[in-house]
Amino acid sequence: MGKFNFIETEIPGVKIIEPQVFGDNRGYFMETYQKDQFVAVGIDKEFVQDNESRSSRGVLRGLHFQKNHTQGKLVRVTKGEVFDVAVDCRPGSATYGKWIGVTLSAENKKMFYIPEGFAHGFLVLSDIAEFCYKCTDVYDPTSEGGIPYNDPTVNVQWPDCGCEVKLSAKDKVHEPFAEQKFEYFEKY
Repeated sequence: MGKFNFIETEIPGVKIIEPQVFGDNRGYFMETYQKDQFVAVGIDKEFVQDNESRSSRGVLRGLHFQKNHTQGKLVRVTKGEVFDVAVDCRPGSATYGKWIGVTLSAENKKMFYIPEGFAHGFLVLSDIAEFCYKCTDVYDPTSEGGIPYNDPTVNVQWPDCGCEVKLSAKDKVHEPFAEQKFEYFEKY
């Protein structure tokens, strides 16, 4: 029996992953990645960079992508709760412009795999959230791109976080989805 339950979503390639958690009165143990089991379900990319962020309630990071050094991401929350979103930016995809969202928390221990060719973002729902992710390519600041979190074409249904959404300066000025060509994602 595998140590992970891989759940397919409405967008092929995007997966919700439930790890097997072993717990008792001392705490818990779980594996967060095992190459053979991930490869068996089609997640066969090499992860080359790990990142971690800490954010407060209402912080919305995203929706981000890289034009070059395109990153697939395996994300999870180690403290708090977020609503995590993947948007299909692959021209010609049957699900182009569609999004999938999932609540990730320290309690539910779910993970989310977002392949290359997607924009990604999350909204913090708890007072504090610590967010960890593995990437299939390195971060390249000259290659950044994004979609407005409230883009009317994509129409992500963000949950109420109980306060005003907090964005970075760069996340306030992304070009609308309908005006982007996404030619760098044609290979996916």
